Amino acid sequence: MSIPSEANPAKLVIGLFMHEKGVFERAVPQLVPPFGAVDMVSAWFPFNETDYYVDEMGSPLFRRFVVFADLIAQDRLAEVKVFTNALEGRLSREGKRTVNVDPGYVAAERFVLATGKNFTHRIYLGSGIYGDLTLVYHKGKFQPLPWTYPDYAGEPIRGFLQTVRARYMYQLKELGN
Repeated sequence: MSIPSEANPAKLVIGLFMHEKGVFERAVPQLVPPFGAVDMVSAWFPFNETDYYVDEMGSPLFRRFVVFADLIAQDRLAEVKVFTNALEGRLSREGKRTVNVDPGYVAAERFVLATGKNFTHRIYLGSGIYGDLTLVYHKGKFQPLPWTYPDYAGEPIRGFLQTVRARYMYQLKELGN
């Protein structure tokens, strides 16, 4: 018989992609009140995954990640996604998003993204939100899965998430976990 136990808290990572880089400076301050101080910010990554967003946001698109200092309970991911969806709405212009805000978390074993879209490998979290197992930590690094988005499967973003995981593991050790 398995004995239920609380999951370790996770490191909140929010990816934002946009055409106008200035939107980043408008979005991030709105993420601090609910999620706490920013711990790390990534460099800019080109977003070449798909043309799906070009009509809405323009081109080229750029991605940047914000990582928060405070760890969160893993079961808060749906709540975080509901908040970031509302933020996208507040930052929209003329009915079009200026930014896509994708929350996820780093845990010791995995990187999970939140999405409102169901699919075979996604687990329902509540409030219309699903958890997408995007990367698994295996043999000392994050490994993509067959369904991993191409930009997350690439080395630049996986390398950044490795750095986030190292910081997270240090924090867990400090907490005695």
